[in-house]
Amino acid sequence: MQLAASVNIHAAKTQLSRLVEQASSGQEIIIANAGKPVARLVPLAPQPQPRILGQFAGTFTLPDGFDEPIDDLFEGPLEP
Repeated sequence: MQLAASVNIHAAKTQLSRLVEQASSGQEIIIANAGKPVARLVPLAPQPQPRILGQFAGTFTLPDGFDEPIDDLFEGPLEP
């Protein structure tokens, strides 16, 4: 995100379209009233794209027996 630009509330009312365009391109706009910041105009976060089931089908293979139990994984003496 680019550095914030500060604008008076009166100027913001008259230049809203331009400020929204700047915010949508990544610039943060601080709106001030009598020199005190009162609001912040920022771009919306991008909406997450829906997942596509099966989009990686056929790109990799699992080895035979990948889901077989591993008998000796938890065998052996327990240490305190």
